[in-house]
Amino acid sequence: MLAGLRQHGNFPLPARADMNDVLAALARAAGWTVHPDGTTFRSSNQPHLPPPPPQLGMFQVAPVETPAFINTLNSYAIGTPLDSQASALQTDDSLSPSSLDSVVADRSIKTENYGNSSSANSLNCMDNDQLLRSSAVLAGDYTKTPYIPVYASLPMGIINSHCQLVDPEGVRAELRHLKSLNVDGVVVDCWWGIVEAWIPRKYEWSGYRDLFGIIKEFKLKVQVVLSFHGCGDTGSGDVLISLPKWIMEIAKENQDIFFTDREGRRSTECLSWGIDKERVLRGRTGIEAYFDFMRSFHMEFRNLSEEGLISAIEIGLGASGELRYPSCPEIMGWKYPGIGEFQCYDRYMQKNLRKSAVSRGHLFWARGPDNAGYYNSRPHETGFFCDGGDYDSFYGRFFLNWYSGVLIDHVDQVLSLATLAFDGAEIVVKVPSIYWWYRTASHAAELTAGFYNPTNRDGYSPVLKMLKKHAVILKLVCYGPEFTVQENDEAFADLEGLTWQVMNAAWDHGLPICIESALPCLDGDMYSQILDTAKPRNDPDRHHASFFTYRQQPPFLLQRDVYFPELRTFVKCMHGEAPQNGEG
Repeated sequence: MLAGLRQHGNFPLPARADMNDVLAALARAAGWTVHPDGTTFRSSNQPHLPPPPPQLGMFQVAPVETPAFINTLNSYAIGTPLDSQASALQTDDSLSPSSLDSVVADRSIKTENYGNSSSANSLNCMDNDQLLRSSAVLAGDYTKTPYIPVYASLPMGIINSHCQLVDPEGVRAELRHLKSLNVDGVVVDCWWGIVEAWIPRKYEWSGYRDLFGIIKEFKLKVQVVLSFHGCGDTGSGDVLISLPKWIMEIAKENQDIFFTDREGRRSTECLSWGIDKERVLRGRTGIEAYFDFMRSFHMEFRNLSEEGLISAIEIGLGASGELRYPSCPEIMGWKYPGIGEFQCYDRYMQKNLRKSAVSRGHLFWARGPDNAGYYNSRPHETGFFCDGGDYDSFYGRFFLNWYSGVLIDHVDQVLSLATLAFDGAEIVVKVPSIYWWYRTASHAAELTAGFYNPTNRDGYSPVLKMLKKHAVILKLVCYGPEFTVQENDEAFADLEGLTWQVMNAAWDHGLPICIESALPCLDGDMYSQILDTAKPRNDPDRHHASFFTYRQQPPFLLQRDVYFPELRTFVKCMHGEAPQNGEG
C-alpha cells in the first residue's frame, strides 16, 4: 500500500512512513488540513458532505467525522485509481429521478464498489494500531468439520428503480474479490416494488437477468430473496424502496390494506395479513398477488434453477422480510428496547378477530388489549405485560393465540403456493431475533411481534412445525459478541438464550437451519462466535448450519488489505478445510 501511494504524485511520503503518515496524506488529498499534532479540519471552500445515516434497526453506528477521507481510503484499498475519485462520487443524471411516493428513490453510483455507511464507520472507529495489526489468531481447529457454504449479499443499489443494472463493471470487480475468497455464492434481493412497480401483473426482470448473467460468469451460486416489503423509510441509506406504485394507489382509497396500530397509524412497509384472502388488490387477494410474482420469477429464470445457478429462494413473509408483524417501526418513534405495539387494528384483522371471538362465545373479546402500553413502554409499565398481567388471563391467552395464529396461517398460505410455484427448489424463511425482554415472564416484545412465547409456553414450536410441513430452511440472525455484552440489563435481553431455544426447537422438528450475520465481521471474536453457532462443538448429534450468509456488505469488499487474511481463514473454517489459525 505504501509503495502504491509513493508512486502516485499526490501522495509524497517520508522514506520511513508509518500508518500515521499514510492517514495524513490521504486526509490532505481528500481536502482536509492536517495540523502537526495530527488533528484535522475541512477548509471552508470544500463542499460539506453530510454524515452517513445510522444503521437500520436498534444498533446505532458512530458518525463518520471525515467522510471524504474514508471514501478515498476505501477506494484505494481495493485498487481504484485515485484520479477516478471525482467520477466515482458523481450520480448518474441519465436516470429519471423518483420522488418519495414512487416505487424507488435511489442513488445510482457508478463506482467499482458499493460501500455502505456501516463499513466506513467501522473503519473510522478503528485506531491505527488495529489497521496495521495482522489478522487475529482464531482459536480452534475446524479441519474435517462439515462443509458449510458461505454467501455474501450484494448491495441493494445495484438495481435501480427502472430494473436496470447500474454498473456491470463494478459488479464484476466486486464478484472478483468474492471469488478470490472462495465464497460459494451471493445473495440478491428481488424487490416486488421494482419488478411489478407500476401495473399489476406486468413484471420487469431485465436488470436481474443481466445481473445473474454476470454472476454466472464467475461460477458463483445465487440465493434469491423475494422481498414483499418496503425498505428505507427510516433513512437507511442510498436506496428507498416502497411497495409497488399500484399498491400505493389502492391505499389512497383503502388504507386498511396496511397493518394498523391502536392509534390508527398505518405501517406501509408491508401488506396486512388481514387481506390474504380479501380481493382488494384489483381483483386479487394478497396471497394471489404474492403467488403471481413468485410464478413470474420461476418462469423467467427456470433455466437458471435447472442449471443449478439459483441454489435457494428466500420468501419474505413480513416486516423487513422476516416472519413477524411490524411491531417496532422506527418511523413511528420506536426505539430499542421498547416493547412495540400490536398491529391488528385494520378492519380486515378486526373482522377476523371478531369472528374468532364469536366462535368462542365471547363477543366482548373482539378487541385488542387496552392496557398494553405504547411502542417505547417497558413491560412493568403496562397492565397487560407486567408480571401477573392480563397477558396470562383468559382473555389475554385467547387474544395472543389468535394474534400468533394469524401469523402461522399466513406462513401456511404463502408457503403452500411457494412450494407449488418453485417445484422442489430450496425455500428459506427468516425468523427474527426479538431478544429484548426475553428474561421477563411475558416476553413482551416477542408477543407484539407475533410469537406467543412467554416463560410458561414454547411459542416457536407451532411456527417451526408449520415450516417443517413445507420442508423449508429456517434462517437465524447472528449479531455478534459486542451486542451481547453491551446490552443494557434493564432490557432483560438474552440473545444467546433465544438463539438456542429456536435452534434446539428447529432441530427437534428436523428442520434445517442457516445463519445470517446482521453486522459486518470485524474481529476474531465475532468469527469465532459465528463458527461456534454454525458448528456447535459439543452437540452429540453433530448438528450444523446448512449455509452462512453475510446479510450486510462485508468489510473486506472495502478494506481488503486489512481484513483479507482473517476473513479468508474464516471461509476455510466454514468449509472445514483448515484450522482457524491456519492463515494468521
